[in-house]
Amino acid sequence: MTPVPQQQPEQQAPPVQRLRVRYAKRGRLRFTSHRDFSRAFERAVFRARIPMAYSSGFNPHPRISYAGAAPTGSASEAEYLELALAEVVVPAEVHAMLDEALPPGLDVLEVVESPGGSLADLLEGSRWRIDLAADRGATTDAVARFLAADEALVERMTKKGLREFDARGAVVSLVVLPEDAVAGGRTSLDVVLRHGTPAVRPDDVLRGLEAVAGLPAGEAPLMTRTAQGPLSASGEVGDPLATRA
Repeated sequence: MTPVPQQQPEQQAPPVQRLRVRYAKRGRLRFTSHRDFSRAFERAVFRARIPMAYSSGFNPHPRISYAGAAPTGSASEAEYLELALAEVVVPAEVHAMLDEALPPGLDVLEVVESPGGSLADLLEGSRWRIDLAADRGATTDAVARFLAADEALVERMTKKGLREFDARGAVVSLVVLPEDAVAGGRTSLDVVLRHGTPAVRPDDVLRGLEAVAGLPAGEAPLMTRTAQGPLSASGEVGDPLATRA
């Protein structure tokens, strides 16, 4: 019996345009996991009829590249992804279509044409605001002790089990915000984190403050990423959509 030749998967045409998207996770949508968000975004792309390029193979997927996703439970004003398209479109029109298709709380903030290169490589650091139900004086003292420490060892459960790492090394800057910048009687921190491996998250910094100075984070700290992008020598986080290849 002559074997039936195996059918080869259809090869998709290469993308003709790439767009970079900045979006926000706000309110209750901050509890959306990255997997849930990616599914919601793919549905939004389908509803908006954006002419996506697709991957080759037996199970083609729209070509969407996610970069630097915030941890589940944290809000963000600076999440990024890249779309590969089968047709050339006007970025402002894609912005409007996505905004219409996504639920409130997942909000598109900016859409620009990609200049090429790797978006992920531009995301070198993040600026976070952390709102705590903690005493301001105790927090100020804990921050000073944390910054003076050579390291702040913390533990976190990962896919490979419980892991210990240094939360201090990734902290570029950490300050207590002035009282007039804080609402609701809480204490707020501004922290810039350098991206690396393992990735240090804002909740790791809170555990580091507790480990070094005994500062409890209190109930339900609110963590919001306010910027993500290139990290300058002075510790400022730049705009990756303003960076041209």
